[in-house]
Amino acid sequence: MNDTKARAYAARFNRVLDYIESHLNDSLSVEQLCRLANFSKFHFHRQFAEYTGTNVFRYIQLLRFKRAAFLLAFDPGMRIIDIALDAGFENPESFSRAFKHNFGQSPSQFRHHPDWETWHSAYHFKTPERRTDMQVEIVHFASTKIAVFEHRGAPNRLNESVGMFITWRKESGLSPVPRNRTFGIAYDNPDTTEEDKFRFDICGEITADLPANAHGVISKFIPSGRCARVRHHGSHARLGESCIYPLYREWLPQSGEELRDFPLYFHYLNLLPDTPEHELITDVYLPLK
Repeated sequence: MNDTKARAYAARFNRVLDYIESHLNDSLSVEQLCRLANFSKFHFHRQFAEYTGTNVFRYIQLLRFKRAAFLLAFDPGMRIIDIALDAGFENPESFSRAFKHNFGQSPSQFRHHPDWETWHSAYHFKTPERRTDMQVEIVHFASTKIAVFEHRGAPNRLNESVGMFITWRKESGLSPVPRNRTFGIAYDNPDTTEEDKFRFDICGEITADLPANAHGVISKFIPSGRCARVRHHGSHARLGESCIYPLYREWLPQSGEELRDFPLYFHYLNLLPDTPEHELITDVYLPLK
């Protein structure tokens, strides 16, 4: 298959994946997905499994479980029965059995003590690259004071640190959402850094001094300066393919710009679980001299 045909083939499947993500609440049929991509239903299952590494029903189920896991962990006010119905189950008992089968914990156990490492290991499917046209603009970012929870360790345990920061945020009231912005500072590339050496700061904008606290949240600044900014729409899991790697590999060498001595960082304009994953908006900042 030549490159042009390969891109066209990928585009057809990407339409299917995008449609699934934005219609998780609907009853998704194979016939419907085949029509969307103009594939024969007799070969669709094999084609889908080859493209993603799993069958279409398993793929949809895992995406629904992913949404359920974030609701369990980060929205304690939502009842498990409502999360079960949202995930497409008729009752909480069948949801609980299926959730425990996949993640080794019941929904209530996961809500109180989520095992994110086991959760990550359940997602064996491939995430095919879905590149979009990247619009880069040069902006000036003003110095911003932030409260920081420093995540140090395996990337697949990052959500544990996110949960700790959310708890501090709610209890302290010092960085309320959505009034105060939310950031992430990426010191290391998770694809190339040893797990125990991975560093990522989870941050919330603050305006007052930060008192000592039992959560280990500390005060830092994002410095002012020029940045290349790119807006990403969709899952945070695709930030690398859609923005980060293209910025470093393609835009930066052609731009003539030089990098400033500060890590790449993210401004999360909306957040899970309040926002569906396919509607997330994230601005990526690459600091420049």
